Amino acid sequence: MHAKELLIVFAKNPVKGRVKTRLANTVGDDKALTIYAELLKHTHDVSIPLDCEKVIYYSDFIPADDNWKHSGFVQKLQLGSDLGQRMLNAFNESFQLGFNAICIIGTDCFDLSTNILNEAFNVLNTWDAVIGPAEDGGYYLLGLSKPCDDLFKNKSWSTEKVFQETIETMNDKNISFLLLPQLRDIDTEADLKASSRGTGQP
Repeated sequence: MHAKELLIVFAKNPVKGRVKTRLANTVGDDKALTIYAELLKHTHDVSIPLDCEKVIYYSDFIPADDNWKHSGFVQKLQLGSDLGQRMLNAFNESFQLGFNAICIIGTDCFDLSTNILNEAFNVLNTWDAVIGPAEDGGYYLLGLSKPCDDLFKNKSWSTEKVFQETIETMNDKNISFLLLPQLRDIDTEADLKASSRGTGQP
């Protein structure tokens, strides 16, 4: 086990009309916000058992009081002009703090489990990177044991190309990596219906 493991959670602040907009197109803003709140809770619950440091990066503001703060997560704000820049800044800050096994996740996946998160950190004991592909062509987790700025540059963020472009960069830079199981992010009503936890209930 690495001496300095860190889980980074990237989250959007749960504000009506600002989250799960593609889902809201068919179910409405109220239900989309409710589902996003369930996704936040699921991500929180599967993260808590991990034996590592944890930090949550909010999209817009740091709330004065929420479940993450009460659970020992350090609270920070995402900084950067696009998703790649924001993730790069979070990773580089974490490496500079002395962490040497860092995994980042979002808050979009009901299928994410504590076991998968533990597996990701185990991979980083012997590999440079670990990545969890999402069915939509993105990824739900990226883990690194050393910095690689190129993984966050010149990517087609929020498209079906992100995972493939990231793998190509890893191969180009001779970064050793393993894949986690493919999971489904919740972006649309179809995703929700196909998810293992449709409405967020067991």
